[in-house]
Amino acid sequence: MADRNASPWLTIVGIGEDAADGLCAGARTALDDADLVMGAARHLALLPGLRAPTRQWPVPFADGVPLLLAERGRKVVALASGDPFWFGAGSSLTRDLDPGEWIAYPAPSTFGVAAARLGWAIEECTCLGLHAAPLQRMRPHLARRRRVLALVRDGAAVGALADYLVERGFGASMLHVLEALGGPRERIRSTPAEALDFSDIRHPVAVAIEVDGAGSALPVTGGLPDDLFEHDGQITKRPLRALTLSTLAPRPGERLWDIGAGSGSIAIEWLLAHPANSACAVEADASRAERVRTNSAALGVDRLQVLCGLAPQTLPDGPLPDAVFIGGGLSHTLLETLWQHLSAGTRLVANAVTLESEALLAQWHGQRGGTLLRIELADAVPLGSRRGWRARYPVVQWSVVL
Repeated sequence: MADRNASPWLTIVGIGEDAADGLCAGARTALDDADLVMGAARHLALLPGLRAPTRQWPVPFADGVPLLLAERGRKVVALASGDPFWFGAGSSLTRDLDPGEWIAYPAPSTFGVAAARLGWAIEECTCLGLHAAPLQRMRPHLARRRRVLALVRDGAAVGALADYLVERGFGASMLHVLEALGGPRERIRSTPAEALDFSDIRHPVAVAIEVDGAGSALPVTGGLPDDLFEHDGQITKRPLRALTLSTLAPRPGERLWDIGAGSGSIAIEWLLAHPANSACAVEADASRAERVRTNSAALGVDRLQVLCGLAPQTLPDGPLPDAVFIGGGLSHTLLETLWQHLSAGTRLVANAVTLESEALLAQWHGQRGGTLLRIELADAVPLGSRRGWRARYPVVQWSVVL
């Protein structure tokens, strides 16, 4: 068992804009005793008069981690923005270290300072790190009267954020542009997104958003409208998707394999169910696989892994899933492969439309158990001067726990 009381060689010091006056006693002692201080040029500039030699952290950030680890055994201080473990560098620095090798002294987070300036209850806000992530990650959180606190890279990113809100119909959202919070250069300006005209926004910057406008918010229940997804007809339609997601029953932190993904709608809604969920979509058609990527990015879950290939020849590497959905490419070979390789307790759901696939599911249900469900839906359509029911193709759904 790791000894958390051991003497650490690495100290991670959170730096705010008031770094010269805002360091705690532990952070000051670590800096005074250090053999080396590593940090971004901006962080080093906020700490004039350091006694130890300094090394500027390289770009990209990941290149600096092995340089840091090579100093193991010396007293090293790594500088990071604000709270290093809230959209910061902390977890990247400590991932390969034992608990006794490091200690951290966080500064107030930008989120906390922003909420304090605006009088917002931070637990009621969505906090996003968008300095190295696409703006589309805001999409699930865009609903009137919601508040978002977002870290962004620079002034140009603030303009892009405003443009994105306008494009999505949320141009009436009030933006509070917060520059250099906590330091002598601090400045806060407010404007509707559609009227943003600030040309001198200075780094570091965050944006607080009071969402407003006529844009369409994403429902929080399973079964999003079909028109939110680009597709060529190969999509699990909304009512059936809602039933399928209910059967898959996503839980926080679980992983899904979506086989024969089509438009990716099942995997995307699995990811929208909880931010800790992960998923991999497997699609044999290259154009559809690209469409899955487009849909996942547009709906704010760009973390969806997409594999182009035919299962079972193509299946994801890495952690095994907690649940598997087969929406296309159903075959006896695929079911046999999954049954041999998946862990006991894995939930498997397969939908079939053709008679051949239906017969296959009936056979496996007879051998392996589970639940076999026939789903029949019909839509009201004009029938002369009146209306009548037009049946959709029935779907047979097999669900089982391995």
